[in-house]
Amino acid sequence: MLTQIPKTIYWSLLTHEDWNLYIAATSDGLCYVGSPDKPLEELASWAGSRFPGSPLVEDDKVLQSYATELIEYFQGKRTGFTVPFDFRGTAFQMAVWNALCDIPYGETQSYSDIANAIQKPTSVRAVGAAIGANPILVTVPCHRVIGKNGALTGYRGGLDMKVKLLQLERG
Repeated sequence: MLTQIPKTIYWSLLTHEDWNLYIAATSDGLCYVGSPDKPLEELASWAGSRFPGSPLVEDDKVLQSYATELIEYFQGKRTGFTVPFDFRGTAFQMAVWNALCDIPYGETQSYSDIANAIQKPTSVRAVGAAIGANPILVTVPCHRVIGKNGALTGYRGGLDMKVKLLQLERG
């Protein structure tokens, strides 16, 4: 088993209008966007499981480019993200998260659409679990996944956040 060398995780609190989200990145890219108004402990708990032994260091300067793109998105000035990501997950989770990135701005897909996109059509529940484990809210657009019947379903950031993001994208 390969052990990974701990990486420093830089974090900042992004505050824009009614959005208050912790964001974090390694030297390789954005690795975390938190739920609105959740404490720093949400980030610390996630980091401990995905990046064991990695120190958390507050650094607004390192996170500035990530914060800028998120704010531009919240302002309706940005429809996609150019910042790099540093995902940590199983091969299945990675496939799901990459498929989420293929959902166009302003559109939605169902869990079964994602299962079909990754060529695992019978894995709809597992797709839902992988989406629920997405550590990079907003930029990896799991908010664009809805129930097959069009119903809004669970979202780590809360259904209020999901509704706001979908409304923002629909103009």
